[in-house]
Amino acid sequence: MRNRLPVFFLLICLSFSLAGQALITKDTSMESWKYAYPVKKVTLQDSLQVAYVEEGQGPVLLFVHGLGSNLQAWYKNIDSLKLTHRCIALDLPGYGKSDESKQPYSMHFFAATLRAFIAALALEEVTLVGHSMGGQIAMHTVLAGTENISGLVLVAPAGFETFTEEQQQWFATYVTPMVVKATPDAQIVRNFEINFHQMPEDARFMIDDRMELKASPAYEAYCEMIPQCVNAMLAEPVFDRLSEILLPTLVVFGEEDALIPNRFLHPGLSVKEVAEAGVQQFQHAKLSILPAAGHFVQWEQAAALNHLITVFSNK
Repeated sequence: MRNRLPVFFLLICLSFSLAGQALITKDTSMESWKYAYPVKKVTLQDSLQVAYVEEGQGPVLLFVHGLGSNLQAWYKNIDSLKLTHRCIALDLPGYGKSDESKQPYSMHFFAATLRAFIAALALEEVTLVGHSMGGQIAMHTVLAGTENISGLVLVAPAGFETFTEEQQQWFATYVTPMVVKATPDAQIVRNFEINFHQMPEDARFMIDDRMELKASPAYEAYCEMIPQCVNAMLAEPVFDRLSEILLPTLVVFGEEDALIPNRFLHPGLSVKEVAEAGVQQFQHAKLSILPAAGHFVQWEQAAALNHLITVFSNK
């Protein structure tokens, strides 16, 4: 088993993180990355600057990216949904063009940041849309309070799949900065590809960004941050509290998701089983499993997801 651990970590952690869109410190050339929409910034908690884009008018959709990603993950959704909605996508602290956090990266911290962001922008009737780790953060956010939040969309969310204490300790032991930093280039490419059922050419920029990050001073901080986020998801589970979420909830998975469930620790589980187990815990939730889509559902099945979000948010 020991010989398989580094590769396995990459498949279950780095791969679904879309790590090429990762951490950026303010004093590196990564600030030169061009986003498709004008970037705004808001200061939270006295000094933390959070970057975001805002397009369109109408019901508010607040998009929350996953582990190692940034707001670019939502371009194919914003492009369409901005015609009927006010679309806001942010870079979580430590990601994209937002500041690094002076606090530990935890689910509680990210959820508090989302609530502060909503308050700072005076947003009302928000539909939170979270992908992967962003889905788990969104669930933590509404569990802390639903003020100004009216609905929840969870796209291939982390948090539905549960892990034993022994499995959690395994992650803590082997998901380390050293392992992240040791990832060879060929494996980085493979990590991106398994996010998708069939990786499209228009997603290849993620690999280029990842390689640029690896060559930058920001890479060291990135390697330190990712294990914190992984261990935070495990240390702050949500599954046993899902029945407390009373908001209307839409859950969307890709039928070909190769990352949830974890193929190494839970080889007997299917995407459908994990998805249904989570949805059954909610008071008001609907599940859609989209064909020909992997973990990065919002990219491979953007049109189908956009339609589902439109119908859901207009109810």
